[in-house]
This record gives sequence, structure tokens and C-alpha cells, in this order.
Amino acid sequence: MVSDRLARVTLLRLAEPGDAVMGRLVASYGPEVAVGQIREGALDPEFTRWFVSSHRRSSAGSQDEQPAARLARMLASWSARLETADAARDLAEGEWGGARLVIPGDPEWPTQLDDLGDSRPHALWLHGEADLRFSCLRSVAVVGSRAATPYGAHIAAEFGAGLGERHWSVVSGGAYGVDGAAHRGALAGETATVAVLACGTDVAYPSAHHQLFAAVRSQGVLVSECPMGVHPTRLRFLVRNRVIAALSRGTVVIEAAVRSGALNTAKHAIALNRHLAAVPGPVTSENSAGCHRLIRQGTAACVTAPEEMIELVGAMGADLAPEPRGPVLPRDQLDPETRRVLEAMPARIGAGPATIAVDAGVDLETVLSCLGGLAAAGYVERGSRGWRLRPERP
Repeated sequence: MVSDRLARVTLLRLAEPGDAVMGRLVASYGPEVAVGQIREGALDPEFTRWFVSSHRRSSAGSQDEQPAARLARMLASWSARLETADAARDLAEGEWGGARLVIPGDPEWPTQLDDLGDSRPHALWLHGEADLRFSCLRSVAVVGSRAATPYGAHIAAEFGAGLGERHWSVVSGGAYGVDGAAHRGALAGETATVAVLACGTDVAYPSAHHQLFAAVRSQGVLVSECPMGVHPTRLRFLVRNRVIAALSRGTVVIEAAVRSGALNTAKHAIALNRHLAAVPGPVTSENSAGCHRLIRQGTAACVTAPEEMIELVGAMGADLAPEPRGPVLPRDQLDPETRRVLEAMPARIGAGPATIAVDAGVDLETVLSCLGGLAAAGYVERGSRGWRLRPERP
């Protein structure tokens, strides 16, 4: 088991996160044998035949690099990284910094990550008090624009707080804008929040979120498949989105332009057969154009409150959102005939019961029986020229 963990720590150094070819190699032969083949500089012939065959079918008719040459180049890249990899040192540095390593089969490993197939992380570095697997059993991914408007930041914080109040964890990426607001909203309650990073758990990126990450560590957990000291790249931001989508039961997009990294997370959620929702914004806002397109295409459900998101991802029949209702006015309690008489009452110049009966479409006896009750309730009054609505007093 120790050698298996060391091999997986080595794999985190050899291949970029989400490398499906390395994932297939590990799934076929196990992490120790995979590292051994890379160390020897020769992959199993059966694996090479599989790669060449599958990539010839996918690139038929194109002028792309030959599959065999491409695999050889990938092997050379892994081998070059292997020369500087030191799994024992990585483990010691992680533990010294307060982080812990979890691998498939560990009690804290979220089994829903297996849905990623060959792109499943080889291992994860965690830093925080919360248990990752337990935190993600009831969780929602909240993602959106880094350049969030005040509207987007407000809605993200409301969703984070609302989900937390109902004991649903918030999973996000710890970035500026919607991510940070969602994490802060979740931290307002007692439920854990999960921040999936595109860098090592010991790297505060963005640096302005140093205090936010400290709060997440105390109440939730930081997650990364990058070794200690690794800094983020644009590709790592996009690839880590698959982990955000896989960890949670569903993803809600709050503010996303037509070209937005949040829409990349939405694509992963769809591919993983997870629930997807989007929050509408002003139709004049470019920051909400991506959300509106998801809703218009029928790809995402339209949600406007945390309760609606919980209804989408929760247990059928048990997590229903309350139906929105307007305020109940006193006149709503009137019976239909009395309400018709009240609606027929003149506002300024008084009218006699016979005239009111004609306007209300009821008989005179009904009008006479209703007027007393309406007057006692303060709706109408009798003046010198007949009955009229009683003016509202401040």
C-alpha cells in the first residue's frame, strides 16, 4: 500500500491533471507498473497497439501527428519529469505543511470521482478540517464570472449562505468574483465548503484570498491534484473544473459571459450527467449572456433561489422548494359576492345600492347584506350622496 501511494504521488509529477492517456495506462496496469514502464522508457506493446488503433479511428482523414509518434513524445515527456520526481520528498513536504494525501480506496476518497473514467485524479492533496467525502455527499457546485458584478456577487453569497443553512456544502474554485462570494456565504454558516484549486494547496492563488483560504481550511477543505509548490496555469484552471463538477450533485452557474470558464464547468457537469442550473440576470448584462443561453437552449434549469437548486439536486419529494406567493391582503379573505360588491364601489362620488347592484352584477338584497359588513371592516362609508370606498388613511 505504501508503494502504491508513492507511485501515485510520482504520477502527480509526471502527467498534467486530466491526462486521459496516463489514466488509461494506470487503469490497465496499476500505478506501480505504470511508473515502472515509464522508468524503463518502454510501454507495454499491447497498450501501444490500443493507443495507435483508437487514435487512428478518431483522427481518420486528418493530417495530425501519427499516433505512434505522439505516444513516444508523451513517454519522453513523462520520462524527463521522472528524473526530478521524488515521491518521498513530496509526501514529507505535504505532511509538514499540514496537508494529507488521499487515493482511491481511502475512506475519505469521494467515489463519485470514478465517473471521470480515465481522467480521474490519481490522488488528491487535502488541507482542512472537513472530511472531503462526507462534505460532498450533499453538495452543490457554485461557479461564475471572476469579474462578477455587484449583482452576481450578491446572488452568489446568498446561494452560499442559503445552501449552508440547509446543510448543503458549497464546492467552488476559490477564484475572484462568484467563487469567492459563494465560499464566504457558505462560511457564514456551519456547513463545510470545498475549494478546488488549480495549484498546490500551499500556494495562495489569488494571493488576495489568503485569508479566505485560511477560513476554508478551518471550516472546510482545500483540494488539489497538484503537488506542493505548483503554480496555476490556464490549462490547469480548465482541467480542475472537471473535479468541481464531479464532486457535487449539481452545478449552478451565476453570471457567465458567452466565453467563460464557468461554462467549461457546465460542460463537464453535462458530460457527467449531473444536474445543471443557471441564474438569470439583466438581459442587458454581458456577464449573464452565457447563463441566458444555457437556459434558452434547455441545457440548464432556471433557478432563482437556493431552495430551487436544492429541489433540483435533492431527494425527490423531500426537498421541494416552497411555491412563491404574494402577500395575502385582507380583501383576499372576502367571499366572491362581497368582493364583487366592493369592486363595484365608486371611489369619490357616492352611489345608491341599486346602482351598485347593477355595476356588480348581483341582486339588490345581496348588496344590502354586504354593505354592512364592508362598512364595519372599514372598506366603505356612507356619505350624503350614497356609498363609496373609504379613503385610505396613512
